[in-house]
Amino acid sequence: MERLRPAEAGDPGGVPVAFADDVEASLYARRAKIYPREVHGLFAALRVTAVGVLLGLFYGVCWLQWNGQQLLLFDLPQRKFHVFFWTFFPQDFLYLAFVLIFSALALFFFTALAGRLWCGYACPQTVWTEVFLWIERKIEGDRLKQMKFDRAPWSRRKVLVKSLKHGVWIVFSLWTGFTFVGYFTPITDLGARLLTFELGPWETFWILFYGFATYGNAGWMREQVCIYMCPYARFQSAMFDRDTLVISYDKKRGEPRGSRKRAVDHHAAGLGDCIDCTMCVQVCPTGIDIREGLQYQCIACAACVDVCDQVMEKMAYPKGLIRYTTENAVSGGGTRILRPRIVVYAAILVGLLALLGASLALRTPLGLDVIRDRNALYRETAEGLVENVYTLKIINMDDAPHRFRVSARGIDGLELLPRRGPVEVGAGEVGSLVARLRVDPYVLEKASTRVVFSIEAVDDPALSADTEGRFLGPAGRR
Repeated sequence: MERLRPAEAGDPGGVPVAFADDVEASLYARRAKIYPREVHGLFAALRVTAVGVLLGLFYGVCWLQWNGQQLLLFDLPQRKFHVFFWTFFPQDFLYLAFVLIFSALALFFFTALAGRLWCGYACPQTVWTEVFLWIERKIEGDRLKQMKFDRAPWSRRKVLVKSLKHGVWIVFSLWTGFTFVGYFTPITDLGARLLTFELGPWETFWILFYGFATYGNAGWMREQVCIYMCPYARFQSAMFDRDTLVISYDKKRGEPRGSRKRAVDHHAAGLGDCIDCTMCVQVCPTGIDIREGLQYQCIACAACVDVCDQVMEKMAYPKGLIRYTTENAVSGGGTRILRPRIVVYAAILVGLLALLGASLALRTPLGLDVIRDRNALYRETAEGLVENVYTLKIINMDDAPHRFRVSARGIDGLELLPRRGPVEVGAGEVGSLVARLRVDPYVLEKASTRVVFSIEAVDDPALSADTEGRFLGPAGRR
């Protein structure tokens, strides 16, 4: 029987000492640095391609211009969000909610289909860690050289090499922070002020903050972010089923494992195909042994698949000892890619994408906000008329300036003042107009009456918008 640790006061009983010691070790053990071996192969090439494309988009899109405007800019002070060929305002918050819902469903879809594809190929932590690992290999050498170099005593050369590595990391991290801020402040203006040391305090803070986060997460914490900080690692299993494509080790084929020479008939020797070279462990960025089964630390980078296939090829064994497969397939059953949850997720995603496309295609790049003056419910003029005051905000979300006619309706004899010509509003700007509505109090049937404000572009009558308001005044005089 396993020895129990004595129960503390108030505890219902003891706990197994071995279990308690394992928990304590896992919580307080010092982190052992992982030195992932560089690997080549199909999945490594796909990962490098994904990293190159994503980093190219991140560092490049902010420099693209369209009609004199940065192609992707979230201008928070002006409350304008330029996304490619559209300009959005806070009133378009629905689109942001739509994108977030779509992204969440897409994550569920791809996870149910093929596991942690996001983690292995597109997650920012993975992308930037790959770059930092590449820099480290270029400066300190491959895995074995790094391990030997770290074990060596400190010397002048070691200080210089480590300083060079961290210096390159810091410069790259600061450039990342600068690029990130460039999506919220026009990057050409940001670069000009950086060269003249005229950055504002908030811009400086966010460049340093995001740079520090990149340096800390990708340079130091690495797999710790995936294992301990990322919530996705904890709830991913809820989206898996027995037909989800995951990276698996074929135990029936690989066991019992053991080293051997290539010329040995391993089946006659009672051995499986696994030669116990531990290469799958050496290439794993989170340091797990996939032969122990699927674990939440696995980010599905498929490095173990590439390296195992190379080992199998050298041993003249069939590839696929470690492969993308399903739990059903490993246990001898079939694989069903198209199953109810995949079909439902796909249908919802296609429907949402169609709705988004239709909404953007039918979207009128014009908005009208009506703000009623709350200093007074209403006032009576010298002529005995009742007057309400409003502030009209004309939001021109088009790429060209327009002149707008303003009108109001909803009450017999309603008069809009001041009487003026069309109001000009620049492209992507918000025009403000103070307007007064006057009416004979004897036509009012209620204390609050619905009115409608309308604006229409002089050069494009299809560009129009209506917004309701309330007209307040005395009632019951008729």
